[in-house]
Amino acid sequence: MGEGRAVPVSGTQEAATVVRLPRLGRFIFRGRPEAVAAVGAAYGVVLPPQACRAALAGTRAALWLGPDEWLLLLPESEAENCATALSRALGGLPHSLVDVSHRHIGLEVAGPQAATALNAGCPIDLDGAVFPVGMCTRTLLGKAEIVLWRVGGQRFRIEVGQSFAAYAVGLLREVLHEFAAGAGNSGR
Repeated sequence: MGEGRAVPVSGTQEAATVVRLPRLGRFIFRGRPEAVAAVGAAYGVVLPPQACRAALAGTRAALWLGPDEWLLLLPESEAENCATALSRALGGLPHSLVDVSHRHIGLEVAGPQAATALNAGCPIDLDGAVFPVGMCTRTLLGKAEIVLWRVGGQRFRIEVGQSFAAYAVGLLREVLHEFAAGAGNSGR
């Protein structure tokens, strides 16, 4: 996840960069243990049973968002076939499966100051010991609700609503601009 047709939006090499990620297929799945097992088998990713964790298998990811709720991310080209396979696997089981592919966009914030940049608008402690690689949660970035996922030591993925994307990028751009300005003034 995070590879592909990413176009730089803003940033500095020294601090962090923000890139918009390629479009993905996205599903919100809710269900009981029997449905969870069926989705995991059909989706090809064992859905994480632990709170605020993500699981990966190839190009697919499952993020635990709540006691019975997961965000499923996969290549956009696979979304239609995946929806069919999941519907078949869930036949007769109580569940909710909603295609939210067009609701969000993905952003990646990466670099040595990625956590610091995010913390300018996010109240979560992003220290690696507290929010390790593979952890994910719903939170805020400024006034925008996001799903935040630490995909690497200095890499975070943000899922943000289409209508808040420009706001989120603008907030991060402003923070990174301040980093760059501070770096330019460090010799004075």
